[in-house]
Amino acid sequence: MSNKSFKPYISPEDDLPQITIKAVILGFLLSAILAGANAYLGLKVGMTVSASIPAAVISMAVLRLFKESNILENNIVQTAASAGESLAAGVIFTLPALILLKYWMDFPFMQTAAIAMFGGILGVLFTIPLRRALIVESDLQFPEGVATGEVLKAGTEGGAGIKMIIQAGVAAAFFKLSQTGLKIFAGSVGGSVKAGKSIFGFGTDLSVALLAVGYIVGLNIAILIFAGGLISWLFGIPIYMALADAGEIASIVGSAEGYDAALSIWSAKIRYLGVGAMVVGGVWALVSLAKPLVDGVKSSMAAVKELKSNGAGLVPRTELDTPINLVMWGIAGLALPIFFVFIYVIDVDHLSVSSGAYWGAMIFGVVFSLFAGFLFSSVAGYMAGLVGSSNNPISGVTIATILAASLCLLAILGSQVDFTTDMSKATSAAAAAVIIGAMVACAAALAGDNLQDLKAGQLVGATPYKQQIMQIVGVVAAALVIAPILSLLFNAYGLGGVFPREGMNPEEMLTAPQATLMQSVAEGVFAQNLEWAMIIIGGIVAVAIIILDQILKARGTEFRAPVLAVAVGIYLPLELSVPIFLGGMIAWGASRVVRKRAGLNGEDETEATEEAERRGLLFSSGLITGEALIGIILAIPFAITESTDSLRIMPEGYGWLTDTLGVLAAICFMVWLYRVAIKKKV
Repeated sequence: MSNKSFKPYISPEDDLPQITIKAVILGFLLSAILAGANAYLGLKVGMTVSASIPAAVISMAVLRLFKESNILENNIVQTAASAGESLAAGVIFTLPALILLKYWMDFPFMQTAAIAMFGGILGVLFTIPLRRALIVESDLQFPEGVATGEVLKAGTEGGAGIKMIIQAGVAAAFFKLSQTGLKIFAGSVGGSVKAGKSIFGFGTDLSVALLAVGYIVGLNIAILIFAGGLISWLFGIPIYMALADAGEIASIVGSAEGYDAALSIWSAKIRYLGVGAMVVGGVWALVSLAKPLVDGVKSSMAAVKELKSNGAGLVPRTELDTPINLVMWGIAGLALPIFFVFIYVIDVDHLSVSSGAYWGAMIFGVVFSLFAGFLFSSVAGYMAGLVGSSNNPISGVTIATILAASLCLLAILGSQVDFTTDMSKATSAAAAAVIIGAMVACAAALAGDNLQDLKAGQLVGATPYKQQIMQIVGVVAAALVIAPILSLLFNAYGLGGVFPREGMNPEEMLTAPQATLMQSVAEGVFAQNLEWAMIIIGGIVAVAIIILDQILKARGTEFRAPVLAVAVGIYLPLELSVPIFLGGMIAWGASRVVRKRAGLNGEDETEATEEAERRGLLFSSGLITGEALIGIILAIPFAITESTDSLRIMPEGYGWLTDTLGVLAAICFMVWLYRVAIKKKV
């Protein structure tokens, strides 16, 4: 059904209070908290999950304590809160690469906050003219926006949702505390099989947050992520080890054995398959979306002209966006502070180029940020409408951005500096590309999430321009806290193989997979040692997947194969893909049971399935929130004591016991999630 004929929950004539003092304060606080929780999750596994639903449930529980509150006020709170979560994604996918490059020794507050804030506000402004194009004029579903709207409507009738989130959150927090803090449960289990020169590694992370991610994204995406992992670990690593020279393998693996040796090969070589797949997938997304985006923007501009001609009085409250002239002035006005951020963070002395080349590079950075920011915000918004914010391949478009920015900067600066003979200058140039990429990534991350929120607002009858104001509030809140949180996590766990001090436990390290990839791509372009062979092979794999997806589309099959989902699995360690796959299997199995039971009982199968999905979604949101928050809380004692063993109660040497207990506990969570999803509605 077209979105044009939609009737909102609250009619345009009923203008309930939306931006209130309590809503602004609560939205600001939740944005900061959820930004921190998602920063931890993203640095750990390279994926973030939309915070709109947990924010909506928490808002309903808190605002119910006041004498007066309404559904539009709750929607305003979740709008601000989810903006913080999405900004965290843009930041953690890019800025940790500056730590990995040794360009930053920590996360400086002013620089980090400025990049996050200006990039995030750009994302908000870019999505304003896209709202009509992608929400009103198109038939995109925006799955998480629809789910959030339904949760908000259901929340007016009772508080069962918040109870479910709290139960799951407390259980997940205790499990995470027992894993990372008390060391009672193992965090992962794994092993390997050797066949000739090759190693087949296998294993699984025991994270309940990843299990929840798999449930939320569903079986189709979960299968594709797992398939990407198999491409790397079942084929890529063994084939490379079988064909490569023994001396080359030894130089990569060192003294590592078994699974650790396979992980070393993946990190040094095979993950670049994911880079190639991401680049090709990003280009394919741009080609696929070009026509609908152009048509949508034209429609948006036509609506603005109609508004000017007829006056605001004739336009329904539910169709009032921020005036386009303010949007354009805002975008133009941000060019100057972005320029100052670049010259403040990127030092001319580090690059050792002429002033003309330096200023040319800085001007290029601003122009590129604005142009690529709008382009990729459009792509991110459209993809969010197709697959949801949680599945939105922001990392894919960010890789394409950093690769393009690196090649352009190499063309601008390469005539004056031989980066291949001076790695310090190559590092500085790579850092410049990462900073430009961070600005674009923050904008694109905000775009996808904002359009989900605006879709939820359309369902409940919110006023768009008021949501857009609160999105900026959420960006500011998250930008102010993201630097201290990143610094805390870095000093407690270490990031991507870089540790702030000696003697830290590498097993507790946050892998920061996307940031590691960004660092490798940017540095490889300037040092001219990028693994182009692997990137090309990955691109060929992506082309094959695109062809497969087009065949599936032509046949009208329900199962599809979006290439970027497979690319995510290629560059994630296999152990992270397994629980995601299991979560998707639980979602699929529960849906089948509920649908079959509804058919036998003469109930509406669609209604029963949606109710089951909502329960599972709320429970999964609690698992993610609980594990992520306890991860941040544990970072405090770890940073103070400078040890991740400071809370250990399980003696060392009992790995067999912690492995067994961890697996059993993870199985209990899987059974619990399944039972929640198939539970009969009371």
